[in-house]
Amino acid sequence: MDVGDTLLSLFIVVVLIVSFLSNLVVLVCYVYSSEIRRQVPSIFTINLTVCNLIMTLFNMPLTLAGVITQEQPFDDCLCQVLGFTETFLTTNTMLSMAALSLDRWVAVVFPLSYTTKMSYKDAAVIMSYTWIHSLCFPLVATYFKWFDYHRNYASCTMWAKDSEWLPFSTMTVVYHGTTFLLSLVVLCVTYMKVLKVARFHCKRIDIITMQTLVLLVDIHPSVKQRCLVEQKKRRQRATRKVSTFIGTFVLCFAPYVITRLVEIAPSVTVGHHWALFSRCLAYSKAALDPYVYSLLRRQYRKVWEKPLDKVLRRERHKCHAHPSSQDTENDSACQRANLR
Repeated sequence: MDVGDTLLSLFIVVVLIVSFLSNLVVLVCYVYSSEIRRQVPSIFTINLTVCNLIMTLFNMPLTLAGVITQEQPFDDCLCQVLGFTETFLTTNTMLSMAALSLDRWVAVVFPLSYTTKMSYKDAAVIMSYTWIHSLCFPLVATYFKWFDYHRNYASCTMWAKDSEWLPFSTMTVVYHGTTFLLSLVVLCVTYMKVLKVARFHCKRIDIITMQTLVLLVDIHPSVKQRCLVEQKKRRQRATRKVSTFIGTFVLCFAPYVITRLVEIAPSVTVGHHWALFSRCLAYSKAALDPYVYSLLRRQYRKVWEKPLDKVLRRERHKCHAHPSSQDTENDSACQRANLR
């Protein structure tokens, strides 16, 4: 391996570890929290989490093995399975993100009628379409035997011989157009609508706040300043969330999709390191999704912070129960607990 392959191998290892741990925490939160399970968006979230876990445990390690050995590390039968699962999971994750954006759009734009417009039945219909859409393209590729080991990506992926260039190119363009492009359009349209509504509400709150500040003539200037700062943070918060949802999607998937579309041209040769890097960026979305869609939300923080708080309370209790202890390790643990 050269320096580039070594760095990319380390990148895959980091992504694999972070993705496994974070998605596992999301799965545990879903299992142990009835509040999360009652929410309709949890259907999309758990589907996204399971897809990311399968990708992490199945596809990423074998891609890493391909980078290290510089050759196909498995037989052709397993190669077909890997190509099928990677295409299916990648498609499913993109469409799941689009489904989550639709749910947020309905929740923000139609808050009073959300329960009737987005019920469990509606969510099940959307998920059924996601699965059918995700299965169509890998099934077509399996029928035409278009899954093969691609050294540039160190993994099994959709690839065809020169004699099948036209049908394969057509299928590739249709696949990415109806998967990546469709998901991106849904994300942009829905989140722009959400941002518009959020800014409208922020503007109304700002007007009420300013009117209140004008009436309170005796209020301290520092309080006025804090109110103005909070207004600015509130406006920035909505923009930052929407930028995160769309930005991570584009950053992680766009390089890989563009590379796959460019390389179908006969006169174009894509470098090994760039192709593998674009594939690694797509993998990194599995590590980002738990934080973008789940773990930083209040319902999930309540679940995973509870065991941590119990441990910290236990440490504080030990500190108060043994105040004269001179043990260094206990002292440091007490300091950490008190700081918490």
